[in-house]
Amino acid sequence: MKEKMTELPISVCIIAKNEEKYIEQCMRSVLQFGFEIVLCDTGSEDNTKEIAKKYTDKIYDFAWCADFSSARNFCAERATNNWILVLDCDERIQTIDTTALGKLIYQFPHSVGKLTIKNLLNKNDKDVDYDTDEIVRLYNKKEYLFVQPIHEQIQRKGTVNDALLNCFDVPIEIIHYGYAISQEEMSVKQCRNLEILYRLTELEPSNAYAYFQIGQSHAILGNCEKAIAAYEKALSMNNDTTKTYVQMLLVSLIRTYRSAGYFQKAMAIADKYALQCDTAKFIEAHAELLWSSGQHLKAMVLYMKATLMPDADLLGEGMLRCYAHLIEGYHEMGDIKMENIFRQKFDECKNSQKN
Repeated sequence: MKEKMTELPISVCIIAKNEEKYIEQCMRSVLQFGFEIVLCDTGSEDNTKEIAKKYTDKIYDFAWCADFSSARNFCAERATNNWILVLDCDERIQTIDTTALGKLIYQFPHSVGKLTIKNLLNKNDKDVDYDTDEIVRLYNKKEYLFVQPIHEQIQRKGTVNDALLNCFDVPIEIIHYGYAISQEEMSVKQCRNLEILYRLTELEPSNAYAYFQIGQSHAILGNCEKAIAAYEKALSMNNDTTKTYVQMLLVSLIRTYRSAGYFQKAMAIADKYALQCDTAKFIEAHAELLWSSGQHLKAMVLYMKATLMPDADLLGEGMLRCYAHLIEGYHEMGDIKMENIFRQKFDECKNSQKN
């Protein structure tokens, strides 16, 4: 069952190793839209390649060198088309507007595409337990390539790592299952990531992004103190809030401080960067601190603001938390009308997220 080619000049590039658990649902989701599929296998010892052969004959072996960017660039080089859409094996395409997508790549031939990824946090995607990210995953390989050995980033050829990219919004939603795994599987995955990240910091000791990702891995593993140390080091190197990852870093640091019992440090960071950070996730994290400290009215203002931000859809389950606190706050105030309004919003949001 090979792909039926679409008129869109886009190739979906996937790298894999021992992904028989997910590879079929990933490729099946691509097949329905007719994109060319190119698979780069980095040493599978299970049935990954055999399953993939049902969906594409463009399967290539890549000798693993602990560098995801090298593998992704190798894969893209073997694609027929210049426009590359990147997927991981533990992802599938949920929705896509191919007509709109075709118009966008012709309208913005020198830009990159940013799409929405829904990260499931449990093993049942019918439950509302997830967060959402926007990630650059569509690019023209003639002008861009991947850099960084892990948590790889798309970069325009001939520019520095942190150069700003011109992005357009891609009408695609991706479901990611990579966090909905057992604790043992997650530990193996994060330890592998940390090994590569620490090696990167030895080569690039001033790489703030690498320390941010070290913090992310330790936070996932529950190593709060190590996560905080890495986050603080990253922030000391780069606190430029115009960088998307720096705002993500601040949210992560606030939440990890709170988890570790450093409430005052969390509040200090939230207050310090409140005027500079305009993402829904930062505003919601700040509101959570205010609510926990008993400042319910101030928290409600921020919860309301978070739900109205342009990127509010990235709150994921956080949107429900905002509505739940607004319901509780208006109930405390005796404002039944506003309480019922937000109960309705909560129910509508919960139902929409299940679909």
